[in-house]
Amino acid sequence: MRASRSSNIWRNVDWITIGLFVALMLFGWMNIYGASYTFDQSSIFDFSNRAGKQFAWMMGAVALGTILLLIDYKTYDVLAYIAYGAIVLVLLATPLLAHNIKGSMSWITIGPVNLQPAEFAKCIVALAIAKYMGRYEYKLRTWRDLIVPFAIIGVPMLIIMVWERETGSALVFIAFLLAFYRQGMSGYVLWVVVAAVALFITSIRWGDLALPLGTGSVGILSCMLILTVVEIYFICKEHRMRYQALILIGSVIGIYGISLLINIWKPMPFNWISMGVVVLLVLYNIGISFYWRKYKLLIVAAFTLFCIGYTHACKHVFSHVLQPHQRIRIEVLLGMKEDPNGAGYNVNQARIAIGSGRFFGKGYLNGTQTKLQFVPEQDTDFIFCTVGEEWGFVGSVGVLLLYLFFILRLITIAERQRNASTRIYAYIVASIFLFHLMVNVGMVLGVLPVIGIPLPFFSYGGSSLWGFTLLLFILLRLDAARVEQLR
Repeated sequence: MRASRSSNIWRNVDWITIGLFVALMLFGWMNIYGASYTFDQSSIFDFSNRAGKQFAWMMGAVALGTILLLIDYKTYDVLAYIAYGAIVLVLLATPLLAHNIKGSMSWITIGPVNLQPAEFAKCIVALAIAKYMGRYEYKLRTWRDLIVPFAIIGVPMLIIMVWERETGSALVFIAFLLAFYRQGMSGYVLWVVVAAVALFITSIRWGDLALPLGTGSVGILSCMLILTVVEIYFICKEHRMRYQALILIGSVIGIYGISLLINIWKPMPFNWISMGVVVLLVLYNIGISFYWRKYKLLIVAAFTLFCIGYTHACKHVFSHVLQPHQRIRIEVLLGMKEDPNGAGYNVNQARIAIGSGRFFGKGYLNGTQTKLQFVPEQDTDFIFCTVGEEWGFVGSVGVLLLYLFFILRLITIAERQRNASTRIYAYIVASIFLFHLMVNVGMVLGVLPVIGIPLPFFSYGGSSLWGFTLLLFILLRLDAARVEQLR
């Protein structure tokens, strides 16, 4: 019986995905060797070098994947909540056992090995979410249905961000929202995230820039104008009255026009005026909501009022909550500071390395930026710049296409599941890989802030490699059992 079940696993497992996993892992290993290669190094299997150590982690990943495939698929569901409780306790204990590494308290030393529990937390949280949302009676209808899933995500996320001071690993949990969206979560939740980011950037980037007329800042006025547009849009969308939109827009323009005229004789406080306009729209929103008994608009009103406070709190958070190195990275990214020899050094050198590779690259092991160690962390967070320098534009596109096929394959696996729990887990896995890819490549290219998250299967490190292997092979085991689940 066991032999028959084992043979079914190997027959039903998705070998295409395993092939993509092996290809990414092997090409990543080659680039780790290229990034850490020295001219007096004899072999890629030299265990005193990072490439040799990575090979040992790869063999461990293969063994781990095999074990995960042999475990009964029901085990993952049975142990999901128990594992979640255990990982929360481990995350809480980590800073008490860890050493301070570049301001982060997220690494535990076990003999000769350093492990980062946050990398394994993503998989365990994904299993817990999948079990909770995969229940037969669970339906994602209103925001109340998201309270428990958000709590399951939020607890480890806050521990990692605040207690362990590891921002990059914590932000990965945002990727779970993409899977929730597939399950029926309102698109407005994603818009809330986008709005929060837009308001934060606007208030930080232009918050100290004075208006040419009157008093106030460009950042606050811009944020209030954004909220004004949001309020008018939702009011008119709900009631579908064109004349109402014209009246509201005309009223807003009139208020600002009168303020500009008065400003000729007396400087006007445009920060307060803009906030007043938004508050008036909120009051109007509340009034017509009760009049027409359309209470959905009350949520928009509450969100707008929250955003007013949030906009003014961003500066405080930026100045007093974020770590100094995090503030500098954001300032450099937003063009607020030029720091080519400090916070902007990594990104500038990565750009130089990628640009020097041109179309076909300098050739494997021939990257000058790499060999001369110009790019810090070039075999971990900035491994993609090694690809760009030695393999050129062609090689970089090839790697991105390989990742694209890999993620599309994960989505294919997700869509063929009839078990809701497995489908949710599959979409979370695909979202996590997509988030890591976009953020890592984005920060190497200088279009996103440097937050220090690895490129899946490419970056050096056992914790990240095993964490991604855990995510992937649990999914492959659940997918292999899909026929058995239908019986």
